[in-house]
Amino acid sequence: MAGPLSYLLCGTPRTGSTLLCGLLTSTGVAGRPESYFRQPDEHAWARRLGVPVAGDGSFDYRWFVRAVRGAGSTPNGVFAVRVMWGTMERIVDGLDESPPRRDLDVLVDAVGPLRMVHLGRDDVVGQAVSWARAEQTGYWQEGDRSSALARFDFGQVADLVRTIREHNAAWSTWFAEQGVEPHSVTYEDVTGNPRQAVHGILDHLGIELPTTWRPAARQRRQADAVNADWIRRYRAAQQRSSDADGVDGHRW
Repeated sequence: MAGPLSYLLCGTPRTGSTLLCGLLTSTGVAGRPESYFRQPDEHAWARRLGVPVAGDGSFDYRWFVRAVRGAGSTPNGVFAVRVMWGTMERIVDGLDESPPRRDLDVLVDAVGPLRMVHLGRDDVVGQAVSWARAEQTGYWQEGDRSSALARFDFGQVADLVRTIREHNAAWSTWFAEQGVEPHSVTYEDVTGNPRQAVHGILDHLGIELPTTWRPAARQRRQADAVNADWIRRYRAAQQRSSDADGVDGHRW
C-alpha cells in the first residue's frame, strides 16, 4: 500500500465528524477514527483498552498512545484518530519528554508517518447553532439522552461563531507551522455526497476504496426545523444590529 499508515482527522465540533468517522471505519481500510485523546474521556478509554490507571487517575501516556494505536487501526495497518483543536497541545505535551520539538516530529515518533484531513463547515452559523443546542440539551450524537429543553440564546450562538472561527484559524496556522498540506473536506461534502467525500480522503491517503463498499453509518443528520429557526433568528438579529449601526453612523 502506498502512502502513510496514519492520519489525523482535524476539526471542530458539529462538523459531521461522528458521521464521517463512522463512514471511514465502515470501509475497513481507513482506520477507526475516534476521539481517543479527548481529555474528559481519556480515563474511560485507558480502562477500556487495558491501560493501568493508578488510584490518583494517572497512567503511562506513551502506553496509552500505543494502546490507542492498536484500537484505531484497521487490519491493513492504517491508524486514524479524530482531534479537535485544543486537544493537540495535550497530546504533544504527553508525548514529548525531550527538549521542545516541532509538534509533527513528536507525533511521527509516536505513530509513524502522518497525513492530515481537515474537516470544516461552510455554514458557520449553522455549526454554532448545532453546537449551542447540543450544549444545552446534552444530545451530541445518536444514543445520547436529551437532558433539557433548548432555547434560542443569541449571545451563546455569537460566542460559538467566534470560537469556531478562532479554532479554524488556529488549525490553519498549525498546518502552516508544521509544513503540512491537509486534505480539506466539509460537513456539506459529507452529508451531500458521502461516497465522494470518503473517496477523496482515501485518495489523499493513497488507499484504494473497496469496490464493494457502500456508504452506511449509524449516525444521521440532526439538523431540523429548530436549527433552521435559530439560524433565521440569529441572522435577523445580526441584520437589525447592522442596520442600527448604519443609522448611527449616518447620523454622525
